[in-house]
Amino acid sequence: MTDFLEKLEGKWHILFTNFPMWLKGDKINPTFNYEISTKNGKRGLRDEVKYFQKGKIKSINGFDEPLNENDLSFEWRGNGLLSVLTSRWKILYFDEQTNWAIIEFEKTLFTPKGYDVICREKQPNELLLEEINKKVKELNLVKKLKKL
Repeated sequence: MTDFLEKLEGKWHILFTNFPMWLKGDKINPTFNYEISTKNGKRGLRDEVKYFQKGKIKSINGFDEPLNENDLSFEWRGNGLLSVLTSRWKILYFDEQTNWAIIEFEKTLFTPKGYDVICREKQPNELLLEEINKKVKELNLVKKLKKL
């Protein structure tokens, strides 16, 4: 069960998205930063979303609890004042060899259903971008995603 958490641990750059928070343009260079952790006796990922806003690093912190045995679906719960907020997300596609993934977020009270393409590399080479675009097309997400 824990193998997949280990594959997610570390820093991921958002390359493509349809998430309004990233597309407005005032929050730039978003990253997901995962660390294996335990909360309330449950193993999951400490989750820190970092981005730049007005030249300063900002972050949103929470905890992702796996919802199934293979750790492909999660429920995020915010920390502190954000602890009343939850969000469910799952990994639609994961390429372990070239380190990128497609994530789908469920609609919440505050956000629409959305998709992110994340990658270990901030600026992947052309070959990897071709591979990503091929999978995005295959999953019928081309019209939904914008490059960051």
